[in-house]
Amino acid sequence: MTTESTVKTPSAVSKTGLLYAIIGGSLVTVVSAFLAWTYTPDFPGNLTIYGSPADLQMLTLLGAVLTAAYALASLGVKGFGWLAPTGARKAVWLLALGTFATTLFTVLSIAVELGGLVHLDPGAYVAVLGSAVPAAAAYKLPDDSRKAAPAKELPSWAEILIITGVFALGLSVVTFGIDTDDKEPQLFIAYLILVGFVSFALMKAGLIDRLSAITAKNRQVTIIASMAAAIAFPFIQQSGDTYTLIAVNILIFATVALGLNVVVGLAGLLDLGYVAFLGVGAYAAALVSGSTASAFDVHLPFWAAVIVGAVASLVFGVVIGAPTLRLRGDYLAIVTLGFGEIFRIAMGNLDGVSGPEITNGPNGIPNIPHLEIFGFNFGEAHTIGGIELGAYANYYLLMLLVMAVVILIFARAQNSRIGRAWVAIREDETAATAMGINGFRVKLIAFALGATLAGVAGTVQAHVNTTVVPENYVFAGPVPPNSAFLLAAVILGGMGTIRGPILGAALLFLIPAKLQFLQDYQLLGFGIALILLMRFRPEGLIANKRAQLEFHEDTADQAPGDLATAKAGA
Repeated sequence: MTTESTVKTPSAVSKTGLLYAIIGGSLVTVVSAFLAWTYTPDFPGNLTIYGSPADLQMLTLLGAVLTAAYALASLGVKGFGWLAPTGARKAVWLLALGTFATTLFTVLSIAVELGGLVHLDPGAYVAVLGSAVPAAAAYKLPDDSRKAAPAKELPSWAEILIITGVFALGLSVVTFGIDTDDKEPQLFIAYLILVGFVSFALMKAGLIDRLSAITAKNRQVTIIASMAAAIAFPFIQQSGDTYTLIAVNILIFATVALGLNVVVGLAGLLDLGYVAFLGVGAYAAALVSGSTASAFDVHLPFWAAVIVGAVASLVFGVVIGAPTLRLRGDYLAIVTLGFGEIFRIAMGNLDGVSGPEITNGPNGIPNIPHLEIFGFNFGEAHTIGGIELGAYANYYLLMLLVMAVVILIFARAQNSRIGRAWVAIREDETAATAMGINGFRVKLIAFALGATLAGVAGTVQAHVNTTVVPENYVFAGPVPPNSAFLLAAVILGGMGTIRGPILGAALLFLIPAKLQFLQDYQLLGFGIALILLMRFRPEGLIANKRAQLEFHEDTADQAPGDLATAKAGA
């Protein structure tokens, strides 16, 4: 006689069948990655080889493997449950959809690039059909969302091993994206599609939160692992300095975005001319670093040039902020936008004709010498541990140090008394003033600190580019950093956080650098992205708890008691 515990309901049978269909489709997709998708090597990446997946095929393979793994977790197979603390259904669907989208994009790219479906080999059709089955089946899966159970206590060595593995994997993923060939935009687009879907899948499964809890518990280990992964980047570059320059510019962009985050994210001041402070630091450093085109016959050491750039930006921040910070909202934004344009125009007119001969006008200040610190010339290649590092690798390591200092300053300021005053001003200036906070003084400090951090980044940027021209510091343009991109980086990543602007800056610099054929449509693309972000995730990609509570008070991810506790803490 069959007991009640062994009877399977129709819905359970249906779910099991769907999961087996997902696993079967994923296995077919894995096999298809080892087949040829086209017969001609004319398509970038050479997808003609049997038994050796190209990079585009490898993305499809990885997506299929992850989809199958989460399907096994949903089936309750032992050893896979840790993948989905809050349920696997949403993760399975997102992974299956991401794999199908990546595969379909690749196949359509082959057809468009080569001139028709006739150029496809059977492996391409197998890949599309195989990846379509899991996507369709996952959509029909019943929801299994649940509150995450308390995490199993792990020994310290296991947690350290997990953190090390996560950062090593993250380094591999980031390096793959940066190192994609500029002549193969299809590979980078497919990479973005898959990474985007995988990231959201891991968030929905609760795995990101579980890993965040482990890193928060082992804060020092996390800091060491993150720095080790960042330092390792130039040492694993196979093509020399080709892609290290992109990483250097990302760090410069991210450092400036962190400075803007003080002004916008913490103090709530909308600054549309912030890139001018980057320009002030760059011009100040260029004038005192021994350039042959400098109006001053001065060659200061790097530490002195940094101080000059930072102080110059600080002075400009105070001079601009003192008369304008009594304004609020749109009025302040308009004034800062005007300051940014005034700076660019003024630098273009200080050419000895329209004004004093200081900046060489639109020609800028070229021939800025490379840095030299204690005999270490940043413009020359150096061998460390048997690995040759080029000039951009030297500047990359320098910018890592600068960013670490900026992060330390931001974190200390955010958690200080003045940081809490910034947040109070941002939330309600009238109420903060009524509670005894000097709003003008607090906002001026934020403005000055943000300007100083931008000036420091500008000092390094001047030496990396070896030239400074006014057209680098505009409100909006095809090449970041500019004020519009900086503001978008802060909003996209998450205002008031440290990781958010860094992620936003990386995305907004890397995407235009890799997809140069979209230069004329960049602002349109980012406008659409920001609209979608405001609709689906207004707090940004990486948000603090306060922002999550503000925009998602009805979230189901927290129990009522946890939500009340979080509100009280906020």
